[in-house]
Order: sequence, then structure tokens, then C-alpha cells
Amino acid sequence: MTTVSELAGTSVGVRFGDFTALKDVSFDVKKGTVHSFIGPNGAGKTTLFNCLAGRIRPTTGRVVYQGEDITHVPVHKRVRLGIGRSFQVTNLFPELTVRESLRVAAQGQISGASFRMFKPAETLKASVDNAEAAMEKVGLQRWSGTKSGELSHGQQRRLEIGLALACSPNTLLLDEPTAGMGVDDIAAIKDLIVSLAGKLTIVLVEHNMNVVLNISDTVTVLQLGAVLAEGAPESIKTDPRVKAAYLGRRN
Repeated sequence: MTTVSELAGTSVGVRFGDFTALKDVSFDVKKGTVHSFIGPNGAGKTTLFNCLAGRIRPTTGRVVYQGEDITHVPVHKRVRLGIGRSFQVTNLFPELTVRESLRVAAQGQISGASFRMFKPAETLKASVDNAEAAMEKVGLQRWSGTKSGELSHGQQRRLEIGLALACSPNTLLLDEPTAGMGVDDIAAIKDLIVSLAGKLTIVLVEHNMNVVLNISDTVTVLQLGAVLAEGAPESIKTDPRVKAAYLGRRN
């Protein structure tokens, strides 16, 4: 397994007034791996995800991507650096079809391309190719002409990931991708992540422990905004601190 660092945080802290959401969180996501962050409600997972995506700026510490400090880099610039992301709350264009949605996302990767009436033909072709490839990866070809708002919840979650993939990322951030899904949809998302593993670096925030423990290379456990434990899935599963804080509370 590669040991090249792709995305790292050093002593990341986030405060909202008097409330400390994250405290001295450090991690190192290796290139080409699946790195998952887990923890009970209130552990700070979503806050950390938003720091990585650029939606929240850390109060202390820094975030580094491929050797570049991106702590204060905004969301749209992180996308162009190669960081794609999907969020826990589905955010789609309900009146656009699957194909149209993916093409808009692909064009948005090129600075200003979404708003240019006249574009070089090669630019349009690249966007179309990226959109079609993303649609195939998430298995939505049959629904290419369906409006996003008419898709099932599971299909919408897959489209959300497809929008990130259409931007040709090197690193994919996924926030609770199986939230609210049935068994079949969870299996589809799990298979999708497995198919992308190794080709991309994947950072996963997820509540479904079966998914996390089956597909992750490294798992970081957060508790009350701090790192409780980190390691391979097998070591996390047997760690008594993790059992007490999180795993032991599940049926």
C-alpha cells in the first residue's frame, strides 16, 4: 500500500463561540486509500468534513492537500484542485435530467465554462465525456433522461456522488452516503465505493459500521471533537475504547 500523503490535518480545531466542536484533530489520509471517520452523534464528524470541503475554516491548525496548505482555500478552488465532495443532505437540480445535471457539474470544473455561451468544441466534448463516464460509474444510464427530482432517494444519492465524479476529482469526500437508504441501495453504494477505491482517494464519514469496517483501509474514531483511536478496521473493531464509546452502543 502506498504511503504518500494525499490529505492531512494538523491540530485542527473549530470553535463556535464558547463551544468547541473539534480539538487538536490530526490525521493523514494516504493516496489511493479509503479513510473513514466515525463516532457517536456530536463527535465532530460533520464539522471535520466541512473543514475538509472548505465550508468551515478551522479556528486553529491547518489542512494540507497534496503538499499545499488549503486551510483558507474556498470550496470552488478546492474542487479545481481535485477535491470532489457529496453531502449528507442531497443537493440537486430537481428540474434537470440526470444527464443535464452531470454535464453542468462537469462544465463547472472548467473556470467560467458554465456561463460561457460560446465555448471551444474540445471543452464541451471533455465535459460531455466526463458526464457520461460519471453516469456509468454510478449506474444511472437507464435514468439519463429522468429529472433529478423524480429519482428515488437511493438514485439521488448516487447522482450526488456522480456530480462529484463528473469534476474528475483525485480525492472524493463522502458525507453519510448511505443515510436513509434501504438494504439494496446501501449495497449499491458500497459496491460503488469499492469500485472507486485505489483509483481515487476516498474520505468517508459514515454511520453504517458494516460499510465502514468492510471497505476502509484506515478508520479514525472521533469522540467529543477529539481523536479517540485510529487504525485498521480489525484493530478498531476490537479496541475497548471504541466499543465503550461507540460500537458497544449499537445493536
